[in-house]
Amino acid sequence: MLRSELQKALDKATGIMNSNLEFASREEFGDYTSNVLVQNKLDARSVLGKLESDVELKKMVSKIDVAGPGFINFHLNTKTLLNNLSRIIDEKNKYGHSTEGKGKTVVIDYSAPNIAKPFGIGHLRSTIIGQALYNLYQTLGYKVIGDNHLGDWGTQFGKLIYMIHERKINLSELGIGKLEELYVEFHREAGVNPHLEAKAREWFKKLEEGDPYARKVWKACIETSMKEFDKVYETLGVKIDFALGESFYEEEMKKMLNDPVIIGHLKTGEGGAKVIDLKEYGIDVPLMFVKSDGATTYAARDLATIKYRVERWNPDIIIYEVSVEQEFHFRQVFAAARILGLVRDDVVLYHTKHGWYLGPDGKKFSTRAGKTVKLNDILEEAVERARKFNDNEEVARAVGVGAIKYYDLMRDVKTNVVFDWNKIFLLEGNSGPYLQYTYARCHSVLAKKSSTEYSVMGNENINQEELSILRALVKFPEVIQLAAEKYSPNLLCEYLYKLASSYNTFYNKFRIIGSREEQFRLALTFGVGQVIKNGLTLLGIDAPVKM
Repeated sequence: MLRSELQKALDKATGIMNSNLEFASREEFGDYTSNVLVQNKLDARSVLGKLESDVELKKMVSKIDVAGPGFINFHLNTKTLLNNLSRIIDEKNKYGHSTEGKGKTVVIDYSAPNIAKPFGIGHLRSTIIGQALYNLYQTLGYKVIGDNHLGDWGTQFGKLIYMIHERKINLSELGIGKLEELYVEFHREAGVNPHLEAKAREWFKKLEEGDPYARKVWKACIETSMKEFDKVYETLGVKIDFALGESFYEEEMKKMLNDPVIIGHLKTGEGGAKVIDLKEYGIDVPLMFVKSDGATTYAARDLATIKYRVERWNPDIIIYEVSVEQEFHFRQVFAAARILGLVRDDVVLYHTKHGWYLGPDGKKFSTRAGKTVKLNDILEEAVERARKFNDNEEVARAVGVGAIKYYDLMRDVKTNVVFDWNKIFLLEGNSGPYLQYTYARCHSVLAKKSSTEYSVMGNENINQEELSILRALVKFPEVIQLAAEKYSPNLLCEYLYKLASSYNTFYNKFRIIGSREEQFRLALTFGVGQVIKNGLTLLGIDAPVKM
């Protein structure tokens, strides 16, 4: 990456390793800038002299200057920019890939729907943000493990087993809608007959103890649910490496309860519960590991999950793409994992804390009846709306699903998303269809010429619009790295939107086919189209060649 070469030169000139170097905020400030002079009170003239005498650096830059209170600005030269365009033409789909993460492993916990419940829109964020992070890290050369931590255990299954048993329901008749209906009915009846809660606990206890009937019903619930989930994943173009439910870790839990190190950290809490003190991590509320009745907790199962992941994959980073509602839970779990020695000190444990989907009224997005919005319904409506752009089914699905995905991914992960159909399908402005349309425009321009050989050199009259595009193309590999490091796919969205806007400004202002600069402008168009396609692919969005 060009940035790494600049970084080496800057570090050498200043004597400071990994000195701050980032994209310039405005084009007049060059391509990269650093405030290392201000931060370290260095002599600007001395540092500038060393940089200007660096032979290798001078091959890449046209100018180095100091601005404001002491910012060093680097301006890449035209040859460097054109060489990068040639690189895009040569590497095509591989442009943006690197070996930055070679030898390192990332485990990403994402999607995690609950068994026996329809896939709601609330799980969309986790699914598509998690997949985007997966793609980003994989592109950087990391070994990436996607783990779908299914909610397949707990007293809710006791409720379902009770209802199915009492109503003598044939398991072959079960569907996700039927399971949801039974769950709602149980709570309605329990409101009148509270003793039903005890019945549910009894059935869950039977399930834990391996009762054949309870196990049979439970497995039927999982199989029914997974068939529905797989349909959603297929529509979204998502494929997760592993789908391991909470139940998978029951044996791991038993091992942990017999581990002398873990036992040594357990203290007796309120009502006889076993807890882990977290005060050394600034958390006053202890983590409950075992309930007063001897049952293990959700937090304990998460610790068992960490233990399993470390032993199986030895990750350097574990990312939990889970909503902000679980913030305190993961603070406790991460602290407990360190206290129990389940992870190395250098292993990163990160919780993305994504926000909620909100309706236009600012409240949690739901149907008029107040029920959860089913994701399948949203996706099908998106495809139907996309047919207004193109009645080809494949294109309509690419545009419809892509619009939904991009509308989410373009925002900071931690913010809430106000769901607004009117903004999702904009053909102007920051939207999925706008980027897809720009890619289709690039493809259309290139399709007018039979040759796929593009010349980038020999053009001495590069205008400002073309120069802006070239400067943007250089940044793509580094944007990928930055988006991964900050767990923020929205940084990639922001970059792609700016690139598309720059190209459309150029397209509307200058002739391409038949111009004196035709070959260069075709090369530029290829570069833009390729980078937009590569970027959309990282976001899990298809790029149709026609809109």
